[in-house]
Amino acid sequence: MEDGDKQKKEFRSGFVAIVGRPNTGKSTLLNFLAKRKVAIISDKPQTTRHRIRAVLNLENAQIVFVDTPGLHKPRDILGTHLNQIVRNTLKDVDAVIFMVDASQVIGSGDLFIANELAMVKTPKILVLNKIDKVEPRDLEVQMEVAKQLGEFDDIVPISAATGQNVDVLVNKMVEL
Repeated sequence: MEDGDKQKKEFRSGFVAIVGRPNTGKSTLLNFLAKRKVAIISDKPQTTRHRIRAVLNLENAQIVFVDTPGLHKPRDILGTHLNQIVRNTLKDVDAVIFMVDASQVIGSGDLFIANELAMVKTPKILVLNKIDKVEPRDLEVQMEVAKQLGEFDDIVPISAATGQNVDVLVNKMVEL
């Protein structure tokens, strides 16, 4: 088989949902991957209210990333609606990125999402974002704590704001 034929057979494509608590950097990651502003970034929770997509074209793959509203314990009708958007998205994707804020203690909100994701059968990668705001020794502790959130195909520390390790994450997504 010629190299061109081999490359065509190895080409991968798929949809990847980005889920996590509000303000973990999901939209920042989407904007970084899109190399332009496709999602609003704000400190205000629930800024993302609809699924937002960005396509990443690589030599050997095409990945459609789907930014979702922050998944959380709903306190009102809007929260319930936003969570349903996330759940519906999870049914339609080939893989999931579960984003956790590495600069904060992993808590009940993260556990809530981990429990939701435990029912999802697609491949999942746990991403610890905002590593640019964390001391290396604290990141090691966060990585160990994060392992207790459930079964994941991999755990990848990144900084969506600076782009640190985002290439590693993309490569992991292509491999799934």
